[in-house]
Formats: sequence, structure tokens, C-alpha cells
Amino acid sequence: MFRISQYMQELSAPRQPGPKLNPPAPVVIWNLIRRCNLTCKHCYSISADTDFPGELATDEIFVVMDDLKGFRVPVLILSGGEPLLRPDIFDIARRAKSMGFYVGLSSNGTLIDAANIARIADCDFDYVGVSLDGIGETHDRFRQMPGAFDASLKGIRLCRDLGLKIGVRFTMTQDNAQDLPRLLELVEDEGIDRFYFSHLNYAGRGNRNRQDDAQHRLTRWAMDLLFDTCRDYQERGLHKEFTSGNNDADGVYFLHWVQKNFPDNAANIRARLVQWGGNSSGVNVANIDNLGNVHPDTMWWHYSLGNVRQRPFSAIWTDVSDPLMAGLKQFPRSVSGRCGECRHFDICNGNTRVRAQQLTGDAWAEDPGCYLDDEEIGVAPGRERVPLTPYIKIRRAS
Repeated sequence: MFRISQYMQELSAPRQPGPKLNPPAPVVIWNLIRRCNLTCKHCYSISADTDFPGELATDEIFVVMDDLKGFRVPVLILSGGEPLLRPDIFDIARRAKSMGFYVGLSSNGTLIDAANIARIADCDFDYVGVSLDGIGETHDRFRQMPGAFDASLKGIRLCRDLGLKIGVRFTMTQDNAQDLPRLLELVEDEGIDRFYFSHLNYAGRGNRNRQDDAQHRLTRWAMDLLFDTCRDYQERGLHKEFTSGNNDADGVYFLHWVQKNFPDNAANIRARLVQWGGNSSGVNVANIDNLGNVHPDTMWWHYSLGNVRQRPFSAIWTDVSDPLMAGLKQFPRSVSGRCGECRHFDICNGNTRVRAQQLTGDAWAEDPGCYLDDEEIGVAPGRERVPLTPYIKIRRAS
């Protein structure tokens, strides 16, 4: 995840960069349930409104939580499917808070209503994130449910009015990019604390719908709009968090934006971006799915590192006998193509490996989602690039 607002603040109050410091253990995004009341086009877990057998029971979740705490995991993001469909979600959340985790709730927002908002507030979530794919009918079309936008916005307002930190997540494709300016206006008008811009990654339904992925020029337009809006908010004293995810080239593109608009700050910003270090799948971010399978992040559901029913998470996460984990934890990573030759590799760390794997079958190939041109990354011009759109069937690990 690239924290846009954090680096934007560096323009006004520069800090001296230090060494890259990884947290003691990863942030864990935990898909507690696969069932969902929606069928979103870009769902990485391919959820549906039906019960999925074999999901972790409450007592099993508590055992895993004890191991995570002992392993010094700092953050739990409780996700799904739709986590509010788990009858024990509030028991899980309260226990996580009592253990000292930073606890986030990742919801589609439609089930946050007057009947449960008091229980949600009682859990004292550190953050509640709600996905919006556009305004009104655009969102409803992506979520494949009429009225979904109004229901989600109502849930956002209920959380906001009770003092919960609330954020909006937006995954951009060519079919909803036109709504991005209006969503940014919504963030200001509704007093929303955080805006998370997600690039489409090739996993689950997002893999099946990748022909709709926003092309590079559109991505650059979106990032310029985010940077300009974030800067404008800061200059007006509006305290909003802007973040982006699933494309670590964002850090490099931000450096070019700084070089153009604030050239005197470019050297310090580059040093700070190197300290960030880019993609951290398999290192600083982890995923546990509804069956207890552990993945390098939420987009790797087709690749299991092990199951918490058979081995503790702490043992799975530190095991580099798995070739994917060995490669992800290697620093610097061994990546080929444009990524391997990029002069800013120390900023983005080779970007998103699952996108390369889904299109080429090789997790260490160049990331075809990099939207920077050859000159911007310092590689020889005229190279043939991995295309974004053709479907290439690959062998999936069990």
C-alpha cells in the first residue's frame, strides 16, 4: 500500500530518511467468511450468497489469534465475503481489540444499519472500510444489486456519525473511471476520513474481468487527480488519508510528479520512497482465507502456503522452503524484464508479482501493470511489453 498523503506531507515538512524497517510481523487480512450478499465483478474471493463448507469455527479462530499475537502481528483486518454475515463477528472483533490488535472491518456497507450500528460501534473498530465502485447506478451495476449504493452510503454515514474512522475503497476499471472525480467530492462532502484507490489486480473475478482493466493512460490520469486532490486538501487544512494499492509503480510515478511540481524536494522524496521499499507481499502483508489457508496476500488465493489447522501461522510464515515465499522474501527480489532493468526498482520492489503470474505463468516476470514508460524507468526504448489483455492459461499451485 502506498500512503499518498504521508509522502505529500513530506513536501511541507521534510524528514531525514532512515533505514528500511520492517514491522515485527505482517498485517493480516483475514477473510473470515466467503459468503456475501453481493456478487461484485472484481471480487478476488469469488464470493456468493451461499454458505461455504469447512470454514474456521469460532474456537479455531481464537486459537489462531493467540498465535498471531505471540508472533507480534500488529494489525487484523476482518474481511470476507461480507464479515457482518458471520454470527460471531462481534465476538471476534471484541476479542481482537482486547488483545491489543489494531482491528479494521472491511465491509461492502450494505448490511450496516440501525439494527447493528450500536454493536459495530461497541467493538471500537480502529477503522471501517467500505467499497464503492462509483456513484449510484455505476456502483449498483458493479455490485449487481439495485440500491447497493444507497445502502452502502447509509452505512458509511451511520459509522461516521458515531465517531468511527471511516474510509472508502475504489477499484478502478475503464467502466467506472468516470466516477472517480465525483467519489473524491463525496469524500469531502460526507466527511469521510480516508480514500483508498485500488488498481485492478488479476485474482478471482478480477482475473476474469481483466479485459476491463484501465489502460496505462487512464491510470496516469487517475493518479494525477489523486495527487492534485490530496495536495489541495492539505493546503486547505482538510485532514484526509489518501492511499493506493495493488500497483507499487505509484511510488515511482509520484516521484516524477514531485520532480515536475516540487523539484527541490525530489531528492528527499526519493530517499523516503526507497525507505518504503514498495511491494511487501509475503513479507509485511499476509492473508488467511475462510478455510484457514495462508496466502502471501489477498490476491494469491490460488496459491496456499499451508493451513492454520495443520500448522501455526507463525510456522507457515517463516518457512522459506516454499519457492514463492523464498522469492518474495528475497531482498532484492530477482525479477526479469523491464522490472529487473528499472532504475527505480529500489522504490517499487518489482511491483505486483501475482499480476505477472496471472498473465505469463511466471511470478518473476515483469509486471504488465506498470504504467510508466521506458524513459521514466530508464530502460532501453522499443522493447516488446507483456500485454494486459490476452488471456493466458497458467498452471495453478494447489
